[in-house]
Amino acid sequence: MLSVMFRFHVCAGEIFELKAELNSDKKEKKKEAVKKVIASMTVGKDVSALFPDVVNCMQTDNLELKKLVYLYLMNYAKSQPDMAIMAVNTFVKDCEDPNPLIRALAVRTMGCIRVDKITEYLCEPLRKCLKDEDPYVRKTAAVCVAKLHDINAQLVEDQGFLDTLKDLISDSNPMVVANAVAALSEIAESHPNSNLLDLNPQSINKLLTALNECTEWGQIFILDCLANYTPRDDRESQSICERVTPRLSHANSAVVLSAVKVLMKFMEMLPKDLDYYGTLLKKLAPPLVTLLSAEPELQYVALRNINLIVQKRPEILKHEMKVFFVKYNDPIYVKLEKLDIMIRLASQANIAQVLAELKEYATEVDVDFVRKAVRAIGRCAIKVEQSAERCVSTLLDLIQTKVNYVVQEAIVVIKDIFRKYPNKYESVIATLCENLDSLDEPEARAAMIWIVGEYAERIDNADELLESFLEGFHDESTQVQLQLLTAIVKLFLKKPTETQELVQQVLSLATQDSDNPDLRDRGYIYWRLLSTDPVAAKEVVLAEKPLISEETDLIEPTLLEELICHIGTLASVYHKPPSAFVEGSRGVMHKRLPAQGTESPDVGNVAGGSAPEAAPSIIPSQGDLLGDLLNLDLAPPTTTGPPPPTSGMQMGGMDLLGGGLDSLTFLLWYPQVWLPAMKAKGLEISGTFARRAGVIQMELVLTNKAMSVMTDFAIQFNRNSFGLAPAGPLQVLTPLGPNQTIEVSLPLSTVGPVMKMDPLNNLQVAVKNNIDVFYFSCQYPISMLFVEDGKMERQVFLATWKDIPNDNESQFQIQDCHLNSDAASNKLQGSNIFTIAKRTVEGQDMLYMAIKLSNGIWVLAELKMQAGNPNYTVSLGTRRDGEQHY
Repeated sequence: MLSVMFRFHVCAGEIFELKAELNSDKKEKKKEAVKKVIASMTVGKDVSALFPDVVNCMQTDNLELKKLVYLYLMNYAKSQPDMAIMAVNTFVKDCEDPNPLIRALAVRTMGCIRVDKITEYLCEPLRKCLKDEDPYVRKTAAVCVAKLHDINAQLVEDQGFLDTLKDLISDSNPMVVANAVAALSEIAESHPNSNLLDLNPQSINKLLTALNECTEWGQIFILDCLANYTPRDDRESQSICERVTPRLSHANSAVVLSAVKVLMKFMEMLPKDLDYYGTLLKKLAPPLVTLLSAEPELQYVALRNINLIVQKRPEILKHEMKVFFVKYNDPIYVKLEKLDIMIRLASQANIAQVLAELKEYATEVDVDFVRKAVRAIGRCAIKVEQSAERCVSTLLDLIQTKVNYVVQEAIVVIKDIFRKYPNKYESVIATLCENLDSLDEPEARAAMIWIVGEYAERIDNADELLESFLEGFHDESTQVQLQLLTAIVKLFLKKPTETQELVQQVLSLATQDSDNPDLRDRGYIYWRLLSTDPVAAKEVVLAEKPLISEETDLIEPTLLEELICHIGTLASVYHKPPSAFVEGSRGVMHKRLPAQGTESPDVGNVAGGSAPEAAPSIIPSQGDLLGDLLNLDLAPPTTTGPPPPTSGMQMGGMDLLGGGLDSLTFLLWYPQVWLPAMKAKGLEISGTFARRAGVIQMELVLTNKAMSVMTDFAIQFNRNSFGLAPAGPLQVLTPLGPNQTIEVSLPLSTVGPVMKMDPLNNLQVAVKNNIDVFYFSCQYPISMLFVEDGKMERQVFLATWKDIPNDNESQFQIQDCHLNSDAASNKLQGSNIFTIAKRTVEGQDMLYMAIKLSNGIWVLAELKMQAGNPNYTVSLGTRRDGEQHY
């Protein structure tokens, strides 16, 4: 207790001494006192009691002392907001000081003091500094606007600072331009829907001019901004590439990667037969190679980015294989990444060189690296068919080394080679069987079992080999158990008389003694197949297998395009989109590469690169919908957003006739994103609708953009206008791993509960998985509901048409349609719109058609067309009020 009191008094004494020194008349003594305060603050001592005394020291011409005081202010302003107001007058005064360094220091400190109370007092000094005559002050003030926006966005917008920032992009000083771009980019990231960086050819030209003269970090800001611009045509794209290319020779690796990102994006718009395109490819290789001479950590970042570039454009580095050869002193993370890139660049021209290297790596001491090297040999065999024989020979040599983990990896990859080249290399099976006893890893045991089962007719003692695995069946991993079950069933179908007891034993173990549901289910399926129809069993189990693909670990194309747009950021290192690891709204704008040959739809494109996706209509609250999902009956919606504007032409004739017929296929088959990943904890759902053989299908594409596995999927619809409901469960049979995509076809019935929606074709959906329940709404094409028995007798058609009230008829114009009456009739019949009669009046063809909806409602139509006139008139009528508008 005494020691604690002693320390307290010492501290109090020190504070008293510092207070006295801070109020001294001698400038040097005052400066030394402030230094002592800063030193105490740096080591974690609480010197906030000295706040008033330190603030009084602000009134000085000494720049060093002023910097120290401002440093103290930034640290303690949050804990002493009332006292921080005392410094406002000094800030205002310092912002008008003749010395530009003091003016800049004042405005920088103002931005770092994150106290809401004093921000409004700092607006006027900031406004003056943004228009200061000295560029150093202006560039500092530009960054201050971004900091102030983070504290109080509304205040910044009301004071017009954003417009001033936009004006600074035209500043004569390149550093001011770079800082203005950096500030606007940061603000735009936190507000993705704002049109802050309104880029156009004129502003792009100013940025490119500033690019040559600003500092390296300023260049990075400008290059990142350029990467968000979409050029109008290939000429503008080439012009920008020519002016960005010199940045590739910069000493800073971040500048090089930012330049590569811009060039990779704009190359998409260049024709491949252009001479400049080939020149640009050659210019991209040397800077990427140079990055590999840096420290291991920088090498790893460069290699992760190169991995993406090679997947998109392997031709850039196809002649640079040697730089990816592993060095003895490379860290393991660099070795593994180099190995991956070597396989991606492997081709018939360099395969001999690559295999020689891989064989050397397989004799290294690092187990993980050796495993990867052996697996790489197998991947080369699958990728380059001409090298397969040499690869198999190399793997056999490695098996002869009898090194346990080498043998096991070799067997795993040989299994894949058998899948790629069936009936070609089976002569090595005898060698593999010799090493059966040394296998102790599940993947290797499963691979060997698959080989024995697949080629049982060529192995004399196949039954003995599989029986040896069966002895410890319950101790094996699930992977081995499943493979063993299938292999023994294959063996039985090939040699039924010799293996009857063996197959009964494994079926009994799988179905009666196992707790694993997957194993039990597979066992029951095989049992029923074998007991009811052995011929069908043979067709199913021994069916010809599809060849495995060359590259199984390629990044999915749309994700790769997004990652290319994020070269030089964490996303390119993780190989995940920012939305997968950045929480909140910042930094999760989805970016895509421009399509080749397309023109920018708007010269003033948004910095985000593309217009934001329209949000789906609001659906009932989660609590209500969750209960409805579990009760299998969705309640009426409690809230709905305004329906998107639709017209009869959009959902009616134009979708089914004329130029719209081509767009119909697009509408039905091109999946639209219904639920973005950022709104569903990483689950992205896109889809479309189709009608096949009289059944409505909801074609879903589920993508897992999270970092956890997704299982237990279920789907439910809210009550809707036509009673659409799932005809069965959502068939997602395997877990959906990170970055995996699965396509599911969900058949729909029209016997569900009915409730009129607005618009009529709106469908509200709930999807459940092991993470949460998610809700979205989509609109189905009304043509999905046109049934096949929609033909009608002429007399019935005439009588029905007469019974339709005038109020229930609607008329529409179809423009720019170049079909004659016969072609239109044939096309419409493909969508279950049947022509009942045709007549010609005064050179005008008139088609009378009938449509029957799934709920039994009939819609009658009259289509008027005249030869040479691309504009048609369509009249629709129905006995039910309101239906004709859709």
